[in-house]
Amino acid sequence: MIKEKRLRSFTEKIFKALGCSGKDARLAADVLVSADLRGVDSHGTARLGGYVRLYDNGRLNPTPQIRIIHETPSTAVIDGDKGLGLVVAPFAMKVAMRKAKRYGSGWISVQNSNHFGIAGYHSMLALQNDMIGWAMTNAAPLVVPTFATEKMLGTNPIAVSVPAGEQPPFVADFATTAVAYGKLEILQRKGLPAPIGWVQDANGGATDDSNAIKNGGGLLPLGGDREHGSHKGYGLGAIVDIFSGVLSGANFGPWVPPFATAGFHGVAAEQVGKGTGHFLGAMRIDGFRPKEEFKESMDTWIKRFRETKHISGNPVLIPGDPERELEKIRRTDGIPLNEKVIEDLKGLGERFNVRF
Repeated sequence: MIKEKRLRSFTEKIFKALGCSGKDARLAADVLVSADLRGVDSHGTARLGGYVRLYDNGRLNPTPQIRIIHETPSTAVIDGDKGLGLVVAPFAMKVAMRKAKRYGSGWISVQNSNHFGIAGYHSMLALQNDMIGWAMTNAAPLVVPTFATEKMLGTNPIAVSVPAGEQPPFVADFATTAVAYGKLEILQRKGLPAPIGWVQDANGGATDDSNAIKNGGGLLPLGGDREHGSHKGYGLGAIVDIFSGVLSGANFGPWVPPFATAGFHGVAAEQVGKGTGHFLGAMRIDGFRPKEEFKESMDTWIKRFRETKHISGNPVLIPGDPERELEKIRRTDGIPLNEKVIEDLKGLGERFNVRF
């Protein structure tokens, strides 16, 4: 276990060592440590080495000039200048909220960015202003469309955060694949097989090989196979790709540059746009109905779903419940890190002369 404060300090120092400003380093560290606190270990500080490799490969600008390159009263396109998506996406959400305050909603597409961590972090920023927040991003092609053997889409997550009154907020944050690639990375570190339905082999066959993608296979869309609705997961992933990439002028489909995880940090395939793309939005509740009435209705919605008749020992949860409860525990007890993640972080510490 490692205490949140120590992990946050270490992560911030590594980003500063890359040349990030103190403000950007703190924000980037906050995004990653927040993922660890919420139990999304695949997208927390385990990814820190990946951002360093992006920098090493000349694909990450630690001092970006993030700017709006096109806008209307309620929309904008932002150029991230190859900055950390961990910094670019919060910038975009602030613009979305500023527009929402004035016009009821704000919708921002982002080009020329990089991996932005957990989508939920960015959508939850809107909760600070009692707004509904949206966040999605395209990603490197690791996913095969239904009936395909060629990888065409990323895990392309969607996050939506909705405020409530007395109840905690509704926070849905999920990949549009059967599983996030980071979950496979965890299995790879532990030398464990993957459940059938997560990946397929190079020939399109079912496999439990957690290294299947490195061996020519691909991640499966949400649903796993056609009989279980993979065409719906494929459709969701495609929507995210179009909103994040085609709409913004970023790369899309098989041209989205790879994140620098092990085995996927080669030359970027960029051919149709600039960098990785995101799409973020903020909606003012009173653009639809009085805010307090809505929040009261959300409380009723949440309470009723918690009271749903359920399978013995498995009460119905509200999206965001598991992460919220785990965050309470980890803030007190500390954050568990996989041994291989610890080794990676120690290696980064030695390289940049930062004590882990």
